[in-house]
Amino acid sequence: MEEAELCFPQLLNVSCKKHKRPHSETLLVYIVLSFISSLTVVLNVLVIISISHFRQLHTPTNFFLLSLAVSDFLVGLLAMPFHILVTEPCWFLGDLVCVLHYFLPNVTLCASVVNMVLISFDRYVAICDPLHYPTRITVNRVQICVVLCWVCCVFYSFLILYDNLKQPGRYNSCYGECVINLIGAVDIVLGFIIPVSIIIILYVRVFVVAVSQARAMRSHIAAVTLQRSGTVTVKKSEMKAARNLGVVVAVFLMCYCPSYCFSLSGYDLTISYSTNILFFLLLFNTCLNPVIYAFFYPWFRKSVKLIVTLEILQLNSCMINVL
Repeated sequence: MEEAELCFPQLLNVSCKKHKRPHSETLLVYIVLSFISSLTVVLNVLVIISISHFRQLHTPTNFFLLSLAVSDFLVGLLAMPFHILVTEPCWFLGDLVCVLHYFLPNVTLCASVVNMVLISFDRYVAICDPLHYPTRITVNRVQICVVLCWVCCVFYSFLILYDNLKQPGRYNSCYGECVINLIGAVDIVLGFIIPVSIIIILYVRVFVVAVSQARAMRSHIAAVTLQRSGTVTVKKSEMKAARNLGVVVAVFLMCYCPSYCFSLSGYDLTISYSTNILFFLLLFNTCLNPVIYAFFYPWFRKSVKLIVTLEILQLNSCMINVL
């Protein structure tokens, strides 16, 4: 074995071998991943500034979107750059950094999942029980839910990565490798089956109620009074919000499911170079959410325009109408 083929030539007997790749392929991977990472950070910063700055956007639903944007921002800022290093043939940053590199995105991805569940529940109450929505879904309750969401996600990440944090590098077969072993059964049940089932059930219920409301409105269109017309408008607004958030949830599931479907093939899932494509697909979802907002939310487009033109620096700009 030639020294040039080893990650650590001085450790002849225990060093991992280098898997050489064409220079053009390496350059392409760096450019693409760096671009996606930068785009994720910029787009989610715009979402965070928009919802935080403009008072019109301080609604329970938007606070869930704000929490989701924060988790997506952290993925783009911290998780993706480290993930670029994992695409290299050798890992040179040590075993502890290897574990922490997976711990942070696991916290943020877990927060994204819980936020999706909370968003689905928010739309469920808004569509299926609109009269009680203002009293059940309040800003204070949403803020408490968001805090609990992040606390639980940190605890959950400690749980499934406990062995790796206790003894970093225990699953590496050689020096220069970054391999993480997850508690597969716990991760599949708590991180995939339960939350995804809740999301699907809630949105199926929302869809059924939406269809029944649409049929009822068509059947009684001749009897709609001016007062009832106002009620119908509110329902249409809620329906549109549910549809838009449904797109966010659908894209999330498309990016989220492949990795867990792969993990269902075995009891434990070992994360290494061979599974990085599936893992990056999870991270890529954090870049797609703001793009969806740009297409489906007029308030986001208006807010971005005000931010880019620096109009938010004007006095009382937080009171500007963006809806």
